[in-house]
Amino acid sequence: MAKKQFKAESKKLLGLMINSIYTNKEIFLRELISNASDALDKLYYQSLSAGTSGVQKKDFRIEISTDKDLRTITIRDNGIGMTGEELETNLGTIARSGSQAFKLESEMAAEKGTPQDKAKRAIDIIGQFGVGFYSAFMVADIVTVTSLAFGSDTANKWTSTGADGYTMEEALKADYGTEVVLHLKDDTEGENYSKYLDYYTIRALVERYSDYIRYPIVMDGSTMNSMEPIWKRQKSRVKQDEYNEYYKSKFSDYADPLRTIRTSVEGVSSFTALVFIPSHAPFDYYSKDYEKGLTLYSSGVMIMEKCPELLPNYFNFVRGLVDSQDLNLNISRETLQQDKQLQVIAKNLEKKIKRELEDFLKNDREGYEAFFNEFGRQLKFGLYDNFGINKESLQDLVLFYSGRQKRMITFAEYLEDMAEDQPGIYYAAGESREKIDILPQTEYIKSKGYDILYLTDEVDEFALQMMMKYKEKPFRSALSEDMSQDETEEAKEKLNKATEEKKDLLDFIKDSLGDKVSEVKLSPRLTSSSVCLTTKGGLSLEMEKILNLMPDSPGIKAERVLELNPDHPVMEALTRAYDNGSEEGKKKVKRFASLLYDQALLISGMPLEDPLGFCKAIDEYISG
Repeated sequence: MAKKQFKAESKKLLGLMINSIYTNKEIFLRELISNASDALDKLYYQSLSAGTSGVQKKDFRIEISTDKDLRTITIRDNGIGMTGEELETNLGTIARSGSQAFKLESEMAAEKGTPQDKAKRAIDIIGQFGVGFYSAFMVADIVTVTSLAFGSDTANKWTSTGADGYTMEEALKADYGTEVVLHLKDDTEGENYSKYLDYYTIRALVERYSDYIRYPIVMDGSTMNSMEPIWKRQKSRVKQDEYNEYYKSKFSDYADPLRTIRTSVEGVSSFTALVFIPSHAPFDYYSKDYEKGLTLYSSGVMIMEKCPELLPNYFNFVRGLVDSQDLNLNISRETLQQDKQLQVIAKNLEKKIKRELEDFLKNDREGYEAFFNEFGRQLKFGLYDNFGINKESLQDLVLFYSGRQKRMITFAEYLEDMAEDQPGIYYAAGESREKIDILPQTEYIKSKGYDILYLTDEVDEFALQMMMKYKEKPFRSALSEDMSQDETEEAKEKLNKATEEKKDLLDFIKDSLGDKVSEVKLSPRLTSSSVCLTTKGGLSLEMEKILNLMPDSPGIKAERVLELNPDHPVMEALTRAYDNGSEEGKKKVKRFASLLYDQALLISGMPLEDPLGFCKAIDEYISG
């Protein structure tokens, strides 16, 4: 029995496929089971198209057995089998796929439109490249394939040790179908091949990769796969409780999902998706270890546990799966090639999830607010991410706390409650709602009856600045912008006059504080408070704090403005001390200026630049 060489490529090519194409050795079982499933599909199709008698789909099965003494794994099927010539053609020529050839032939036949031909459309042939079989050599040093073609009298055996070639000989086999026997390699320090002889290891691999193969996969008399995916059953036959149990078991969650989305799309990129909106964030959701993505199946075979390309970052909390027979997989079927089909599926899913969230917000406000409490930060990050490219898509899904209504509201609801002459949508950022509520900077806005959105997440202010406006109404920071523009002409004139009168005093205070502030001015926004700290430009004090918490921060500082209440007794005390004209009076103004600046820092939630100096100034003031 002479050894034959592989027809297509050299030892180097086979070594490349075994060692480079597949990154995960356990894939070999998925590939061999998929080949067995294809063989059963082919026989079923032949029985439909040719009216073959004696073939019953209910009898189809894939069997797995092991022999720990001989160190062998055997995968058997009662599918269409192969003749000696087909064995040599399909296994002796690397990268030739009999399944792919069958698929093309049967698809052409289906175009004729006979009932038998159209029945073929229910069959998904998995194989594409013809290299999956050779993944067996990742774990085995000898592979034997014995096959009897349906309708043939003679069986044949193909044996190979890898790139050295193969042998062919006639064999005895009672029933049609194919039997693949893998003799496992010896264990090494880095590889435990013996684990593949363990029943529970094999069962776990079947459940992970091949759970939805449509034929029973049997070992030791036990069927290890569920066969019918829940997403392929008729919707009317599936209860929500079943979806909930499926979600909890597959995604290791203790709670039911808030929403279940099941969709099927036919067209250029046909697919079925079953996705869930969880009720709570996983423990690692906001850590660098969290991985987004949907489980990807191709014709019921698991290809990727988490395919990140199927979800945008702002929907990364969604869990679930996509099953499609139209994906362009790479040669190992482990990963996807980047193509338009994948993009079409992702875009379709994105729209579906967005519509579901809109319906959730509209019809279950309490439930949506609970969801937003868990995942709202991610939606708001989507407003800011990629230079705001998705802001219009997401702007009606986000909620912010209303200072006046004392509840979470949308931007649309803010506009509904807004006065006609209000110049914009006001917001204030801070550590908590309670701290924002008592800020002196908000007194002016509240006095006019305007609502203020309270921003307490790190991303909030960045998101609103990226949006700039909502339905032509600009966003305006209550803590940063110059409020004098909103005053009446009479009030502006009064403020300008007071500013002119106090110009020398204000300049002296500015000089006393040095580069701590860029300006000292009288404020129209203060009523009961004596002082506040605001900023110029787009960088606020809250944004300064957030940016400076980041690793390797260069020490960013906002352009600060110290605002003084012109009608407060503190201003009278400053004026008296300064107008005194003495050195002692100026020293007092300097001391007051330092205290007022530190006071403004504390009110704004900023750390004191010189805590010890602040304490000494208080002591000096108390002691006279």
